[in-house]
Amino acid sequence: MSLTISTRDGQRTPACAISMLASCIAFALMPSAAFSATQNTEETMVVENSVANTDSAEDHDYSVKTTTSGTKMLLVPRDIPQSVSIISEQRMKDQKLESLGDVLKNTTGISESVADSDRSSFYSRGFLIDNYMVDGIPTLFESRWNLGDALTDTAMYQQIEVVRGANGLMTGTGNPSAAVNMVRKHADSREFQTNVSAEYGSWNKQRYVADMSTPLTDNGNIRGRVVAGYQDNDSWLDRYNQKKKFFYGVLDADLTEATSLSVGYDYQETNVNDPTWGGIPRWYTDGSKTNPDRSYSTAPDWAYNDKESQRTFVTLKQKLSDDWQLTVNGTHTEMTLESKQMYLDGLVDKNTGLMVSPYGASYPYVGGTGYNTGKRKVDALDTFANGSYELFGRQHELMVGTSYTKQKNTYFSSWENVSDTQLGSFNDYDGNFPETDWSPLSLAQEDTVHQKSAYMATRITLADPLHVIVGARYTKYNLHTLTQDLEKNNTSPYAGIVFDINDDWSTYASYTSVFKPQTERDVQGNYLTPITGNNYEAGLKADWLNSRFTTSLAVFRIEQDNLAQSTGAVIPGSNGETAYREADGTVSKGVEFEINGAVTDDWQMTLGATRYIAEDSEGNAVNPNLPRTSVKLFSSYRLPMLRELTVGGGVNWQNHVWSDVSVPGGTFRAEQGSYALVDLFARYQVTKAFSVQANLDNLFDKTYDTNIDSRSIVYGAPRNFSVSANYAF
Repeated sequence: MSLTISTRDGQRTPACAISMLASCIAFALMPSAAFSATQNTEETMVVENSVANTDSAEDHDYSVKTTTSGTKMLLVPRDIPQSVSIISEQRMKDQKLESLGDVLKNTTGISESVADSDRSSFYSRGFLIDNYMVDGIPTLFESRWNLGDALTDTAMYQQIEVVRGANGLMTGTGNPSAAVNMVRKHADSREFQTNVSAEYGSWNKQRYVADMSTPLTDNGNIRGRVVAGYQDNDSWLDRYNQKKKFFYGVLDADLTEATSLSVGYDYQETNVNDPTWGGIPRWYTDGSKTNPDRSYSTAPDWAYNDKESQRTFVTLKQKLSDDWQLTVNGTHTEMTLESKQMYLDGLVDKNTGLMVSPYGASYPYVGGTGYNTGKRKVDALDTFANGSYELFGRQHELMVGTSYTKQKNTYFSSWENVSDTQLGSFNDYDGNFPETDWSPLSLAQEDTVHQKSAYMATRITLADPLHVIVGARYTKYNLHTLTQDLEKNNTSPYAGIVFDINDDWSTYASYTSVFKPQTERDVQGNYLTPITGNNYEAGLKADWLNSRFTTSLAVFRIEQDNLAQSTGAVIPGSNGETAYREADGTVSKGVEFEINGAVTDDWQMTLGATRYIAEDSEGNAVNPNLPRTSVKLFSSYRLPMLRELTVGGGVNWQNHVWSDVSVPGGTFRAEQGSYALVDLFARYQVTKAFSVQANLDNLFDKTYDTNIDSRSIVYGAPRNFSVSANYAF
């Protein structure tokens, strides 16, 4: 089956790539004034050489040559006028990125805020990421109820794609943070292949994964693939234990030369004993810090948090002509949650050890226990056609489609307040607290979101070096809740231009509008007005070695109105739900830089850096708990003198962050200084089929807080290791 693919014909040798890499880094570090005036005057150096074993080497690249991210047209990253990061399967294996959260923590421009032992939220360019897609089908993340999306196991996915900035063309709602797309594995090979692995690590971690692909007919027109795994681990937190099991199966069939069909199902169950709900109280009443041990946990023995997800999907691809194809994607997803947990929040009296709550007149209450159940159901159908057309003697590309998504969220809750006298002295608390005599569950939230969209984009070749992408998405958005209905119609335009400076370099600029309905509520319990605004981006991109090695440098500006900002107050009758207000004139602006891929056949590297500023109309910092500057590096190198050994490692660095947190009578400032986390790994290929690998994370055992925007501390993981064995046949 043929597809219209935009590729680069130029190929540079490793020596030339290294030379260009040095030029790119120097270019990125130039002052902004020099940025606009600099011209590329370096002559191309041609080295007569051939790359041995190119096909096999490319299988282990950190780069991915083509992607549909951003436009649904299959393009090389250099031809997409937005910042795109793709985390390949090989990098996930080297760095042991075994969950979606692990991937995002190590992705350029992405920062993490951790609420407790099981809940993480991710941000880009200062704003929450709430668009998560699987094979291009979006699911809206509900920030109040976290169903463990970050715990999704990566063994089922071929790669993870992140498009930073507004992405309304793909998702319907153009949140200007980022959109994350998980690309499923498929039975692409017509030969039998199996890969099994076993891992042991710190805190009694055990992990076992099997990945098998096989033809089911003699000619290989029908193929199947199964991925199954089990993981059991404790934690640096006292009493914590997590068990995870997952299964993914897909059937890929070439029904005719023009028609292919994929049918699949995935399942993941994550059961946690003794999870924390929130972190550890940060301050005493006099403002001094409690400084708890990293292993300290507020979870009682009876607490648990169980999550389950199931997805079924069908994809039909029909070749319409030599270069046109129709794609139909349908999916049904169900995610469920059940948990019983204990929440402690407040200040600790140094003399008595009793806790004081920050909730207005409710000072006697220091927290509560919660029994929660919930379900998220998503039904989606996405249909689009893409191909090429000729106009004015040139070939152009077109994509047009429609989509429908229905997402229903239903949550039940039972809440019980806990007073200071019930808890006793916090200094003596060890998790031994009786389970609540739960009252009947009551409906806490029920809402249904319908999105109906029509979209199109075309890539027009104005001249050999000049391409323009224009498009738009019309979305009819309907939200029905227990208290109100919200209906909005919106058209999100998209425009981008890419100019090829030469065979290696190109420059681009893009614009798209921002439209994002919000699930935050004001003090009266009403949902806030949707966010509106604009997203601008411009930059340079380059690739070498036939797109195996890529670089990008981007500057961006995001303007938003109606952005939700916390008031510090609680919505009456909501069991502690924070009330928000709308803020106009919010601006985020900054610069991002990334290099990724094969420096040589033996050397893979990813290096990304981000610097931005986000302020409201009065000059106040927006989300100052997120790092404004971050650098992320990971690299692997196969030793020339010992070909069986690959070594590598990386470092993630971020700058100082802070937040002014409401407490009784005023505010205290929470801070985390700049810090770096260093990781190492090594893999030895014992035989062609068998390898062993060791990973060491947080080499210098750095102590750091991941939950600055809170009265609670949530420590990051101490130094830890894992050893794994992998057999492929």
